[in-house]
Amino acid sequence: MQDTTKSVQDYYGKELSTSSDLKTNACCTAFEYPEKIKKILSEIHDEVLIKYYGCGLTIPTDLKGLKMLDLGSGSGRDCYLASKLVGEDGHVIGVDMTDEQLAVANEHIDYHTKKFGYEKANVEFKKGEIEKLDQLNISENSLDLIISNCVINLSTNKQKVLADCYKLLKQGGEMYFSDVYVDKRIPKDLAQDSVIYGECLGGALYWNDFIHFSKKAGFTDPRVVEVAPITIENKELEKKLKGYEFYSVTYRLFKLDELEGDCEDYGQAVIYKGTNPDYPNAFMLDQGHVFQTGKIEPVCGNTFLMLEKTRLKEHFEFIGSFDKHYGIFPGCGKENPFRGVHTKGASELGSCC
Repeated sequence: MQDTTKSVQDYYGKELSTSSDLKTNACCTAFEYPEKIKKILSEIHDEVLIKYYGCGLTIPTDLKGLKMLDLGSGSGRDCYLASKLVGEDGHVIGVDMTDEQLAVANEHIDYHTKKFGYEKANVEFKKGEIEKLDQLNISENSLDLIISNCVINLSTNKQKVLADCYKLLKQGGEMYFSDVYVDKRIPKDLAQDSVIYGECLGGALYWNDFIHFSKKAGFTDPRVVEVAPITIENKELEKKLKGYEFYSVTYRLFKLDELEGDCEDYGQAVIYKGTNPDYPNAFMLDQGHVFQTGKIEPVCGNTFLMLEKTRLKEHFEFIGSFDKHYGIFPGCGKENPFRGVHTKGASELGSCC
């Protein structure tokens, strides 16, 4: 584990000087930023931007006044982006283990404080490993949001990272992050190649392992927000990794104790009010849930809770309760397994014991 940690520190602290030094496109997936985000990025210091290594946009909506944590904050790009969005009353913590990256992030705190018109900084950076969040003096149940951009794949103990994040979040809090995933488990000898690992490919989680890790940590119902295939665009590495498919995926995980393991139907519905200024016509919770303004949308119990028990509540009207259960939610994929199956009765088969 220590060898891998040192290798990652050297890769991002010494071998890479800017994002152009990356040997694949895994950590820099191209996509179109919303205009609001583009405007803020134009205010961020150039040195911070050129040392950014990310694979998605890890900034959800409704951040005003939130207390946030960025795992693997690097040069601080996403922290400064979040700094503008949470406002002066919010607070952003970045954690990273690479001295060279932290030096860049810390050097520009005053610059961004003045640029955003704040009287005092609302950003701080801590040195630490994301597998040791419990050693960073951050109180449990204190954070509204945890973000991360193409970093958890570099961790050697992903289960611990997710478990610690769950503890640090408040009830109704959220983990919203982008990372690299693979369609099958990668053999250890291949995964530990220093370049393959440093390029965010060796540590990529098989997607089904991630689902199990998330649920074990307490995040009962992981939701996919965005998926993009990764083309390695490096002939040598493509040859080594032939047969593996990689994806940049953005997930949102809510800390809600009431969530169930499956999508259950309680006859509930919601109406999006169109009150989020960034999304006046429709709001996307995840790939399976896009809510048109003013339209009554039936939802499962878990989706109902993700909207009613979080910061998103103000934008929705809620219809129904949990008083009556109607079975599995239609289209969930886990309909009654017994329906249409005919077997002998118990009296014909005899007792099971």
